[in-house]
Amino acid sequence: MKKKNKTMPRGEIDSKVREFVDRCRQSGRKVTAQRITIYKELVRSDDHPSAEILYRRIKKASPGISLDTVNRTLLTLHEMGEASIVEGTGEPKRFDAGMEKHQHFKCVKCKRIIDFHHKPFDDIKVPAMIEKKFTVLRKSIYLEGLCDRCGK
Repeated sequence: MKKKNKTMPRGEIDSKVREFVDRCRQSGRKVTAQRITIYKELVRSDDHPSAEILYRRIKKASPGISLDTVNRTLLTLHEMGEASIVEGTGEPKRFDAGMEKHQHFKCVKCKRIIDFHHKPFDDIKVPAMIEKKFTVLRKSIYLEGLCDRCGK
C-alpha cells in the first residue's frame, strides 16, 4: 500500500497550488487566501482529514477561519474535481486531494484510511442491469478491515 503526500516536496505542493489557482481563475471562481490555505493543507495531508480535523490544523496559522468556511471550501473542491470525498459509513466526510486512480482501505478500529492502488480495480465492470437503468458517474473501491497496526 502506498503512502502519499507525507514526503511530498514543498516544490510539488507549491506547483499543485499554482495549478489549483489557475483552475479557479479559469472556472471563474474567486481565489482567496482561505481557499488556498485549505487546499494546500489538504494536498499536504495523507490521512484523509474531515473538515473538523483540517479546521483544527489550519486554525493555528489562520485564527480567523471558521469551520463553516473549511467545510464549504472542501465541498467546493469536491465540486471542482480538486478533491474527492472518501465514502464512509455514518461518520463525518473525509476528503482526499489525491485525484490519481487509487482505492481506499479503512481500518474499522482506528479509523485510519490508507491509499492503495490495484490496477485491476481501475476499470471495474458495471453490471448490465445497472447500466441499463442508471448513469454511473463514478466507481470506487472501498475496503474495510483491520489495518496492520490494529490487526496484531
